[in-house]
Amino acid sequence: MTEGDSYLRFTPLADRGGLEIIDRIERRRYKLHTPAAVSPTPVDPESFRFPVGQAVAVTTSELVLPRVVGVYVRDDTGSMVAEVEHLDSVSLPAGTYTLELSTQIKTYIRVEGPLEIAADFSQTRIGLPESSRVAIGARSRHKRPADTITTTTDPRDMMAAVETFGSALKTADPERSYPTLRGHPPAVELGETLDIPSGIERPDTGIRLELPPTLPAIYVAAPLAFYLGAELEPGTEPRLVTTTGFEHTFSRDRFEREVEHALKQVFFLDCVTRTEGYYEIDLHERNAVEPHLDLDFEALYDQTLAEQVETYLQVPYELLADHIPQWRLTTHVEPTPDAIEQLPFVIDDLSVIRTAETDSQPEPSITPELNREFTRDEVITRSTATSPETTERSFVQPESTGALEEAWIGESIPIGASKLTIDAFENRLERETTDGDITISIVVNDERMNEEEDLVDGVYGDRDNLPFDVSVHRNTTVAELRELLTRRTGFLHYIGHTEQDGLECADGKLDVRTVEETGVDAFLLNSCNSYEQGLSLIEAGGIGGIVTLNEVINEGAVKMGETIARLLNSGFPLRAALTIARDESVLGGQYIVVGDGGMTVTQAATMTPNLLEIEKSGSKYEIHYKTFATDNAGLGSVVIPYFEHVEEYFLSSGEIGTFRLDESGLSRFLELEQVPVRVNDNLFWSRSLRLKDLF
Repeated sequence: MTEGDSYLRFTPLADRGGLEIIDRIERRRYKLHTPAAVSPTPVDPESFRFPVGQAVAVTTSELVLPRVVGVYVRDDTGSMVAEVEHLDSVSLPAGTYTLELSTQIKTYIRVEGPLEIAADFSQTRIGLPESSRVAIGARSRHKRPADTITTTTDPRDMMAAVETFGSALKTADPERSYPTLRGHPPAVELGETLDIPSGIERPDTGIRLELPPTLPAIYVAAPLAFYLGAELEPGTEPRLVTTTGFEHTFSRDRFEREVEHALKQVFFLDCVTRTEGYYEIDLHERNAVEPHLDLDFEALYDQTLAEQVETYLQVPYELLADHIPQWRLTTHVEPTPDAIEQLPFVIDDLSVIRTAETDSQPEPSITPELNREFTRDEVITRSTATSPETTERSFVQPESTGALEEAWIGESIPIGASKLTIDAFENRLERETTDGDITISIVVNDERMNEEEDLVDGVYGDRDNLPFDVSVHRNTTVAELRELLTRRTGFLHYIGHTEQDGLECADGKLDVRTVEETGVDAFLLNSCNSYEQGLSLIEAGGIGGIVTLNEVINEGAVKMGETIARLLNSGFPLRAALTIARDESVLGGQYIVVGDGGMTVTQAATMTPNLLEIEKSGSKYEIHYKTFATDNAGLGSVVIPYFEHVEEYFLSSGEIGTFRLDESGLSRFLELEQVPVRVNDNLFWSRSLRLKDLF
């Protein structure tokens, strides 16, 4: 039994027949409904063909999945015999089957046929001819480093440490492009000597990266080294070498871009090649590129990793570029020795790494549009100071790369990117398990800002099938707010005033730097100049939060607070929520994420949260469908939009395509779940959207 097994729990439903699977560390839940009450009994997880952490058996004649999810059906040999998506059905004869469910918690069902599986727009039904014993197994998607490497600051020792990252790969086959088959790289800490625990072994993939022994080269190549399980050696010219005799040279003046292209190219072609393996799905990206490539994917699948890489890297990148998913994250790294301690955590996201200039910049300037807002009559800001504080701060503005999210590792304060800290990642590893409700605390310390409280209080916790405990605290004293920060809280939404020396309370200020330990996991400090206080909350035990860099106007802060609340409540990670919300206010550039921006407060209704952009085209509507990767559904995941006549799968992350629907089809789709919808640069929410009022 692995450590992650204790995270899982199966609980009978109290209000109807069925059971709930709970991932107690990732705070994920999934329900399976049955016609009558069931009593789950433990079964051996080893009885499943695929790895599961915990398993139970129930007796029932039917299982109903409350939402439509992909169901992959395999026979007793492991061969896939059917897949069922929306508006689909299949009847299977007698036999032993394993059903894999694409749910927030990886779930398998082992059952004796015959059986029928049918999906409509809202749910999937698995029917048996009579009441039968059904085994249900689950696997947590939670990942943590298997061990810790100690390295000195010597670049050659650092190369040896980064070389171990490939030990986390669970396979050298193209299936490692699935996020569940890429484990978390070992943690790294700086020390006096190089120490690699004996249990950490890099796979022998036949691939070697030769790099100049410098920190920028090592950091930039680290994601590629991880994904290829590559050996690292010092070399005068950067290049990739395989045991097949293949060489791929990276130019020094374009080293970062060419390494990035190699990573994306190999990853993408793995995603295409893997359709010849365990999941023989109809993949949109394969259909798009295969006619333009002289590649035999069936033969490629059976080759060694070294042979596959040799073939992949001979394909011109330009032929693939438009079809590669938009990358979730680019991390800009100040190339100092201590930055290596954060590398394993961003590489777990398969982040692209770029090194950054360390020249600091002045505080971000106020745009003319924002200045007009500040100079309006009777404007209310969320600062109590009569003039700005003069604390000297160093800023940096990383280059925008086109990734969905940008992050920064370094001392300065980033503009337009998340500020990563090692404390946040370590705090997340120590996150406590819970079976309880999702706890959300709203603090309102200025009655003039009650509008935001009224808005967000109605947003948090409006999700079906998810238990919430939402509490509101008004005009807290210093002692009350200090006590609140020590409680176990999933999310804190603070509305009020902040200065760099504390959060404003009814009787003074609470300086979070005086709070030794917090129970708050994530937070939004929606007040002026909350960056330092938010960073202190991370140092005290928090995981991630959204803060401000300067003064903010109350009216704009209300808009930002409501938008962020809705996005977090819909399952968007912190970074993605802020990326979308920034476009909704001229204040957007004043907000950044500190800590682990990949954290989610609640789970999405589907595997990946999505954003729709809708345009009218004649009598039809064009829907641009954009997905956002999460820690539980990272790069390599596949999605299928539940539009009629759409039968292809798409690689998730970024805009997966444009779809045309008539009004009735679009209206029906918008009712399936509550998602953000952008029309004419304005953000709406699907279930409250009236098409005839907009077009």
